[in-house]
Amino acid sequence: MGLFSGLKTVIIDRWSWLNYKPLYSDQLGMPNRRAFPEAHATWVPAADERRLAAYKMLTGYDNNQVAELTAFRDGDEARERREFGDPSMFVDTITSHVLGEEQTLTVPGAENAGGDQTTPEAELAERVQTLLREWADEELLAMRLLQTERKAVSLGDGVYLLHWDADKQRVRLKTYDPGFYFPVVGEDDDGSDFPDRIHLAWELPEDKARHLPARLRRITYHLDWIRPQTANGVDRTGRPVRATVMSEPTDEQASQPVIGRGDVLDGQGAISRLYPWSEQPSYKTVYLTDATWELGDLKGPVDIDNLPMDKAHFATNGQGELLDHLDMLIDFLPIIHVPNTVPEPGEHWGQSSLAKVLQVFDELSGSDTDSSRASATTGSPILAIAGKAVNAQTQYTAGPGMVFTLGEGGSITSVETSGNLAELRNHVDTLKDRAATTARIPAVALGTSDPSKFTSGYQLELALGPLDSLISGMRLARDHADRLLPKFVQRLFQAGQHPDWVGLPVLPAKLMRGAYTPTDKAAVLEEVATARNAKLISLETAIRRLQDIGWPIDDAEDEIKRIDARSFEDARNLADALGNPDEVASFLGREAPDEPDPPAVVLPAAGPAAAIDDTSEPVPEGSRGNA
Repeated sequence: MGLFSGLKTVIIDRWSWLNYKPLYSDQLGMPNRRAFPEAHATWVPAADERRLAAYKMLTGYDNNQVAELTAFRDGDEARERREFGDPSMFVDTITSHVLGEEQTLTVPGAENAGGDQTTPEAELAERVQTLLREWADEELLAMRLLQTERKAVSLGDGVYLLHWDADKQRVRLKTYDPGFYFPVVGEDDDGSDFPDRIHLAWELPEDKARHLPARLRRITYHLDWIRPQTANGVDRTGRPVRATVMSEPTDEQASQPVIGRGDVLDGQGAISRLYPWSEQPSYKTVYLTDATWELGDLKGPVDIDNLPMDKAHFATNGQGELLDHLDMLIDFLPIIHVPNTVPEPGEHWGQSSLAKVLQVFDELSGSDTDSSRASATTGSPILAIAGKAVNAQTQYTAGPGMVFTLGEGGSITSVETSGNLAELRNHVDTLKDRAATTARIPAVALGTSDPSKFTSGYQLELALGPLDSLISGMRLARDHADRLLPKFVQRLFQAGQHPDWVGLPVLPAKLMRGAYTPTDKAAVLEEVATARNAKLISLETAIRRLQDIGWPIDDAEDEIKRIDARSFEDARNLADALGNPDEVASFLGREAPDEPDPPAVVLPAAGPAAAIDDTSEPVPEGSRGNA
């Protein structure tokens, strides 16, 4: 046993790329307790300790604070290391690319509304799309997306929370740090599936001014069976809780639990409910609990999922409802987890974009530190004074205009260090290129390449190949979240019974992300014009292609109408083909002129020779020639 007791355990998991740091992984594979006290809190599950420590370490890289964390193990000398923000620059660059130039909520079929051949389905899709975009403007969706995406890129995971705000009468969107996110995934559950119970938890520091001790706050969303109706009440100790509503007893029947309005109790005692977005009744609903615990009350083997409820203090919402298993009247958890990368089979977590290049950043920090020290000796050179008159005990200070008087055989020698500084700077550039290559971010995407190297759009496209594969994989990991977000927004508006959404169906919608790479607009314009003149593509396709490369065209249908209104040559051809003025006027977006009534036909007056005597005898047929 003595032979094997000193062996180190090798842990390979979603965060094992940090094992090379002794600060993060000791002989037992656990993070340093002094550097990561949050990960070792009594309420944190053992399975989440390494995850929380990894988040803190990655945040340190993003904020140039790795030296401060390293000082817990290596002492104050570690604080002298230079950190010049390269990880943060990588995070910002990748975030901007994965978001794209613009983000738009779209509903398929809405683009067909407003035309001559529009359908009720297209009009409905356009109505839902308009409402979604109005909500996005009011809720500052672009800013929320940026907050979440930056967390996902730097830490590996992002979290959205949506909820109905009865005071503002709209759906609210919040962004949470993934370190507050604790999904309950059972041993037999697939980590890629949506969990039935999710906790959002964090510690609140002691507030001496208000005499509040250190506390733990936990917000829980739990998808569970529908139960009878509850209301605000108190327990035996007078602590506010929610209690089951009971009916008034009668002579024939004792008091019974009251089911909610619209709920149905079947013969087996199960309660079902028909939601506005479902065609079939559901037996599930989501319960919300928002409570705090004093850290001193959390004793014994407890974690985030089994805190003592008899010690909890429940919050209330704006309507005065106690948030103790409050029925939210929805059958889905309104929390969206955004992984940065496609999780491994059975896994739930994504991976940070910095994970594969952290060691390069450590080398880069070391080279920057050495370069900073070398620059000091280059600016203030090292001098060596030799000679018989030189006193070894005398201290000499060199400065501008300083003159040294030397005796017989005296000399001054300067130690040249500029060559070392140049080598260090070249090494820094090499490390930066290595980090960009490993992270699949070409120099052109970082803005550090010479534009004159790319003489055509094709060369630029080839240079951006690694970035294309990187962003494609990252957007694939976000595809499900981009569809869930507008879906949940529609459902929550209907659950809140907003008048603009009552009666509308939940249509498939998606958050569309714009282009992320620079485009050779001149080449695309020439390509579109050539294809259009050759009648190989329609005007609609040409307009949408120009929209994709950033032309200022807000609405393709309106742009086509404006183009048609000035296409007089096409209108003339249409008139020759159809001969219908109404069709031509509709093509030009105008009204056809009223056609004047045709003039009455006036026959010439009859002369005397053409008069007919109705009383004369008929001329025999044979005598007409002589006549």
